[in-house]
Amino acid sequence: MAYWLFKSEPGCFSIEDLHNRPGKTEHWDGVRNYQARNYLRDAVKPGDLVLFYHSNIPEPVVAGIAEVIRGGYPDYTAFDPGSEHFDPKSSPGAPIWYMVDVRYVAAMPRPVTLEQIKGNPLLAAMPLVKRSRLSIQPVTPEEWRTILTMGGMTDQ
Repeated sequence: MAYWLFKSEPGCFSIEDLHNRPGKTEHWDGVRNYQARNYLRDAVKPGDLVLFYHSNIPEPVVAGIAEVIRGGYPDYTAFDPGSEHFDPKSSPGAPIWYMVDVRYVAAMPRPVTLEQIKGNPLLAAMPLVKRSRLSIQPVTPEEWRTILTMGGMTDQ
């Protein structure tokens, strides 16, 4: 099992939105960065756990936890000319972009702010702290445990 941080703008898709989906499950689509795509295609696997990060808001936070329930498969929104994620270079026969399915696990009792993460020396090596703009980022087991503890979750 691996750990990840997935970023989403809560105005587009939030931890609450995931909780409210049928089966508390949704596909994670629209990733249009090659390194993040490679993680989704090649590294993110069912059973992996995800820190659900609300980005691009005045106070970004780790808002909750999700579990990957389906590994990488072609992002069909890239094939749909009506989708905001359409990519004319991608096709079902030669997909460029990939997505995974995630299921809601829990909201953080105390959302962990970016400022708190930056202030914790145990998290200094996280890509998030190093200002990575990637929407999919690996998280070490130690970073995972530290953030859960900061958020009031010690049993995950």
